[in-house]
Amino acid sequence: METSAPQFSPDSPLAARVLPSPNHGERIGVTVADMLVLHYTGMTSTEEAVEWLRTPERGVSAHYVVFETGEIAQLVPEARRAWHAGVSSWEGASDINSRSIGIEIANPGHDHGYPPFPAIQIEAVTALAKDIVTRLRIAPERVLAHSDVAPTRKDDPGEKFPWEVLHRAGVGHLVPEAPLDDGRFFMRGEHGQPVEALQAMLAFYGYGVPVTGSYCETTEAVVRAFQRHFRRARVDGIADVSTLATLYQLARSRPGAGGSSDA
Repeated sequence: METSAPQFSPDSPLAARVLPSPNHGERIGVTVADMLVLHYTGMTSTEEAVEWLRTPERGVSAHYVVFETGEIAQLVPEARRAWHAGVSSWEGASDINSRSIGIEIANPGHDHGYPPFPAIQIEAVTALAKDIVTRLRIAPERVLAHSDVAPTRKDDPGEKFPWEVLHRAGVGHLVPEAPLDDGRFFMRGEHGQPVEALQAMLAFYGYGVPVTGSYCETTEAVVRAFQRHFRRARVDGIADVSTLATLYQLARSRPGAGGSSDA
C-alpha cells in the first residue's frame, strides 16, 4: 500500500521495516510517552488491519504492529501521538493517546475465533515492550491492555494474552492469580459498602470506575477488564473471592502503595 506519509527512521532496533501511517499528531501536554498500551488488530486479515491503520480516512493508527511471524513494523514515530486508544482513561487522565505508545498485535480477536498468540509473536512483543519501557522509562504499572483503559468498549488483547511472559522479562506489573473459590461474590445490581470498597480499589489502581456503592454496568465492565488482564481463569464481570483477592494483592503491591512490588 502507498500512503502520502513520509518515511522515517525506526525508534526501536527491533523494527524490521517502516510502514508509515499519516494518522498521527502532536502529543498534547506531554513530550514523552509514559504508558504502553497493547492491542490486538481484531480483523480476519493482518494485511487488511495494517492497511486500515495507514488509511487517512480511517483515522486510526498505532506506533507498532507485531505480525504472527514475529516481524515488527513501525507505523508512527514514538515522538508523535498515534490514534490507537480512542475514548479512554487511566488514573483520571482521558487523553491516553498523548501519553502512550501503542502496539497492535496481529490476532483476529474475539469476533473472529480468537486463536492463541504464537510463541514467536509473544517473544517479539516481549522484546519490543522491553525495549520501549527501558528507553522511555515507563513504569511497570503503566503497561496496560486496551481493555484496561477502555473497559466499556474494548476486550483486547484479551484473556489469552500471556502477560506473565512479559512480566518475567521485567515488563508490567502482575501478581499470581488467587485460586478460584466458591465463596461470596458481588455482581451487577448489588449495592452497599463492600461494592464501594471494590470500586475504590479499582479506581486506586487506575481504572475509570464510579465509586458509588452500586454495582452498575460500568463496574461490571471494569471488573471484566481487570479479569482479562490480571485474573484470567474466569472472565465474567463478577467480583468473586478470587478476583477480590487478586485485586487486593495487586493494589497492595502497586509501586507507591506502601506494600512491596514484585514488578
